[in-house]
Amino acid sequence: MKKFLKIIGIVLVLFIAILVAIPFVLESKIDAIVQNYADENLNADLSFDDISLSLISSFPKAEVSVENLKVINRAPFTGESLATAQSISFEMGMMQLLNGTEDPLEINEIIANELLLVIKTNKTGAVNYDIVKESETTTETPTETESSAGFSFDIDNYELNNSAFTYIDETSDMAFYLTEINHKGTGIFSGGKSELDTNTEANVSFEMDSTSYLTNTHIKLDALIDLDLEQEKYTFKENKAYINALPLEFDGYVQLVEAGQQIDITFKNPGATFKDFLAIIPEAYAKDVADVSTTGNFSFTGIVKGLVSEETIPTLDINLLSENASFKFPQLPKSVKNIGIDVSIKNTTGNVDDTFVNIDKLNFQIDEDVFKAEASIKNLTKNMLVAAKLDGSLNLANITKAYPVELDNELSGILKANISTSFDMDAIETNAYQRIKSVGNISLSNFVFSSDDILNPIQINKADLSFKPGTVSLNSFDALTGKSDFSATGTINNLLGFMLSDKNLEGNFNLNSNTFALSDFMSEDTVTTETETSSDTKSTETATVAESLKIPAFLDCTITANAKTVIYDNLNLKNVKGKLVIKDQTASLQNMTTDIFNGQLGITGNVSTKNEKPTFDMKLGMQNFDISQSFSKLEMLKSIAPIAKVLQGKFNSTIDVSGLLDSSLSPDLSTISGSALAKILTDKVDTSNSPLLSSLDSKLDFIDFNGLDLKDIVANLSFENGNVSVKPFTINYKDIPIEVSGTHSFTNTMNYSAVLQVPAKYLGSEVNQLIGKINDSEVNNLTVPVTANIGGTFASPNIQTDLTSGVTNLTKQLVEIEKQKLIGKGKDKVSDLLSGLVGGNSNTTKTDSTATSEESTKQSTEDKVKEGVGNILGGLLKGKKKSTDDKTED
Repeated sequence: MKKFLKIIGIVLVLFIAILVAIPFVLESKIDAIVQNYADENLNADLSFDDISLSLISSFPKAEVSVENLKVINRAPFTGESLATAQSISFEMGMMQLLNGTEDPLEINEIIANELLLVIKTNKTGAVNYDIVKESETTTETPTETESSAGFSFDIDNYELNNSAFTYIDETSDMAFYLTEINHKGTGIFSGGKSELDTNTEANVSFEMDSTSYLTNTHIKLDALIDLDLEQEKYTFKENKAYINALPLEFDGYVQLVEAGQQIDITFKNPGATFKDFLAIIPEAYAKDVADVSTTGNFSFTGIVKGLVSEETIPTLDINLLSENASFKFPQLPKSVKNIGIDVSIKNTTGNVDDTFVNIDKLNFQIDEDVFKAEASIKNLTKNMLVAAKLDGSLNLANITKAYPVELDNELSGILKANISTSFDMDAIETNAYQRIKSVGNISLSNFVFSSDDILNPIQINKADLSFKPGTVSLNSFDALTGKSDFSATGTINNLLGFMLSDKNLEGNFNLNSNTFALSDFMSEDTVTTETETSSDTKSTETATVAESLKIPAFLDCTITANAKTVIYDNLNLKNVKGKLVIKDQTASLQNMTTDIFNGQLGITGNVSTKNEKPTFDMKLGMQNFDISQSFSKLEMLKSIAPIAKVLQGKFNSTIDVSGLLDSSLSPDLSTISGSALAKILTDKVDTSNSPLLSSLDSKLDFIDFNGLDLKDIVANLSFENGNVSVKPFTINYKDIPIEVSGTHSFTNTMNYSAVLQVPAKYLGSEVNQLIGKINDSEVNNLTVPVTANIGGTFASPNIQTDLTSGVTNLTKQLVEIEKQKLIGKGKDKVSDLLSGLVGGNSNTTKTDSTATSEESTKQSTEDKVKEGVGNILGGLLKGKKKSTDDKTED
């Protein structure tokens, strides 16, 4: 007995050893079969990581597994995946492994894990699945269980686990997706007639013409199917399907014919209660449908019958009906009642272009609000034709009280609509307004809108739109946000194009406001940063950053604005009027005017937020600006002319400036460039707060800078890269002209010169005594040029003058003249010395000419200032001039 058991043990060990060893011998054979099959039959690249053979786990059958299978297309879909699979396993009889490489393998079971199949038709009509090579010679048709390609199928079980299928047709702009497919079937495929028992679950998405009709809709199908492989006919017997939670029963058949597929299927929902309709809604939105109380009936029926071919589709007769229905969620206070639905999808010809959708009724009531709608959609695959009608009112706050929808922001407000419309989609796309025929009214009141994109909620107190063929009128719009209020009227050219496609919103509007604060329209970004505090720890910091106002990309409109107060940073602009033309994220300001700094400001130019940093390019006209106010509150003016803060009174100016704006929409001074022309309208100077004037005063004791005559002084300057260049201009102190020119930076470092033509009489008693001794009228007119070189900063100036050397030189020359007179050189010699002295300092003829030229230039420059301000202010100067002329006439 022991010997017998020992023999049995040895045999079992040998048998197991053989089962383990055989796969290593036969794997190369299977690999060769697969590669030969691909090379001989496929116009695509087939690859896999490994093929393994097992005889033990599947005993008494053999199992072949393929890991990471890929089928990659060739031209015209080069590099695109047709099929991939994490693994595919095949089960077959062990004796199949003993066949020659020329004999087919008979497959009994297939299991695919994470199979992804992509079927695609490109814009030229080429398909990616046509990868089978054409046979060069004509062969007889193989029998049911034979194949000329190396495999035959006698399957009694197959599975698809966690797989996906994608169908894309670029010629019709259509996409169909099946995801999370779990499907299995049992039956016999090799017999003439057999039965297949299947179980399927998947999520379905469907898009056409950029419109999503199904999005991750869950389907489930348990079907018993008769297979007539001879006639290639598949008949549905006992079956039950679910669309989300809606149960469906269907019967009929699908048969493969030479022209395509012949389909004859009917379906219906077996329940016929309104709860079945709620079950269509995706689970994410349907919530607790099982506990909802409903009344009324519901039916969903359909017939799909006809040929699917390249030219035709089956005829369609699909209907969704409900009458006198209602529903109420137990956790919510409101119910939806008097629900009426009559929707049909039909095609009576088999021509896809003849498919149409009729919504003959879509009615419901919440509380006392009744809403009714109807529509028809035709020519679905080409230039879609739409006709619709809406009539009713709806308290938006009741939506979440009747249905458990989760919204980012709570709804409120009353919507009323009574409108009918008809249009074709081509008219929407091409702005053919004459083919968009809408008539009626829509109003919204007490609506509050909030979003993460805006800083404050916007409360729309009232909005009223009226529709006429070709145009939409905004009769009223009254809203509040933060400290701002605004109202508007106007016309909208393409409201439907904006709502139904990617068109911009075009129109003309009149905007009025009592208070308009730009800060109310800023958005805030939350920025989270991680800081490494040690080798093992990190700290997280969250900062809220204000983001600058962005001009919406969808706006293409003209706005005529009138605001009593606009709050911009630290400025209050009064009586703001003008026109804004908005397009391509750029606002062009035309003839904008405002009262500010006890004067008026005119603005023409543009602001663009298209780039990462906003840009601006402006022409500014300033009339009667208060100097102390404007230069204390406007950083740009402070940087351009910091010395102006010592002046008291008014000025006029024109400024051309461009550059970048910061997050508060203020100019980034490091980026601006331009030019300015300014005329001072004051003669008051306060040197007490100016280290520069105080230093000059100490260096030049013959001038009291509080007595400078600055009235009607015109300055011309330019600025770029943080530096300001001032062209020469002249100011006067009594009978001393002072010519000033130079440069300074926005950091207030200076490089200026002031050239003073100082009469000799101011240069001390010694000079005056010499002049008195000479006793010549020409000597009495002598002036000495004194140059003050000004460096340092405005707060800490460094001033150097040549006053001492100038007085010394003058004294020497006066002494020489007196000497010549005493030694009797004669009148001619003295005259020559006087001529040289006076000519070197103040040539009378040249002075007259220069004075005339300077006067002419001054007059011309003043005219330019006045003309520039007048042009920018858009007629404000003309109004004042007219008043002056009227007084003159009186």
